[in-house]
Amino acid sequence: MDLLLNDQTDEPLHLDVCLDELSPQAGVIELLKTLRPQWRAEDIKLKVFTEGITNQLLGCSVSSDSSVVLVRVYGRMTELFVDRKKEMETLKLLHSYSCGPKLYCSFHNGICYEFLKGTALDDILLRQPSVYRLVALEMGKVHSIKPKSNSSVEPVLWSKLENYFKLLQKCEKDDLLQHDSQLNIPSLDVLITEMEELKSHLNRVESPTVLCHNDLLTKNIIYNSDEGEVKFIDYEYADFNYQAYDIGNHFNEFAGVNNVDYSLYPTRDLQYDWLTVYLQSVQINNRVDSQITQREVNTLYVQVCKFSLASHLSWGLWALLQAKYSTINFDFLKYAAARFSYYFKKKEEYLGMPLP
Repeated sequence: MDLLLNDQTDEPLHLDVCLDELSPQAGVIELLKTLRPQWRAEDIKLKVFTEGITNQLLGCSVSSDSSVVLVRVYGRMTELFVDRKKEMETLKLLHSYSCGPKLYCSFHNGICYEFLKGTALDDILLRQPSVYRLVALEMGKVHSIKPKSNSSVEPVLWSKLENYFKLLQKCEKDDLLQHDSQLNIPSLDVLITEMEELKSHLNRVESPTVLCHNDLLTKNIIYNSDEGEVKFIDYEYADFNYQAYDIGNHFNEFAGVNNVDYSLYPTRDLQYDWLTVYLQSVQINNRVDSQITQREVNTLYVQVCKFSLASHLSWGLWALLQAKYSTINFDFLKYAAARFSYYFKKKEEYLGMPLP
């Protein structure tokens, strides 16, 4: 089944259904009456995917060899920091370039979309040259997608961070923002100062604005060994942003989510190999015929190091918000503390790196 469209418009189908986060079964059956009318309700099997810490993800099928429909139920209050309308537009754009799954429909608190065959990456696969080079190739392809209109686009990074701060300041005002002192989480005033300093520094770093995934953690990369390719999923944070941010964010994700371990951060040799393949992919996708120079790789390496700091700040703030609103069973405060801790550990080194 391809993208389902309304008869009167080219917008994806929207179904008048709202799923119960804690007990979604009945709502899923209701959705599938429209999406898969040939499926009998009593035959439908649900598989819960637990890796997501923003949403719930359910796989729906009727047999082991049938197609699978993915149902994503948005997490509580995530509309505060995820633009759902923009997410739908981005999904359509990505699918038109064969970079994202087919979108089947939206409903009041989620979407249904295509299941991509393959295996979600794990820490071991992520470090294999044959696999991480595929990731670099795919990111180069995504980064080469142009906006639908010819108008210039602004990177989303700073407006997103400012929105996080506004929401957190409201939590603070409403006495919702309280942390375990043992976690050593910086105050909002300290973090605002850090953002301003980082913004001043990174605005002098000339990283192009491209279409970014912005959340390329291990489980958002599907590896199809039969086809020899990877595809990215869960594009809800995708938007136009700084090229070096998306890469730096991905490298940060090597450390994992449930038990963050920065000893797993990619080595310089791995990064240089990854960045070389990535730059070649960008050239191929933009039909540029020239050799990648070592200076280009060196420059991108430094830019990525610097923008990786912004990734730590962004996800640390996001985790503080999730700690207040999310119903997902995850220690968001511990995660925030890990991100801020590594930010301060690497800040002096990365900001001090001269660009070639």
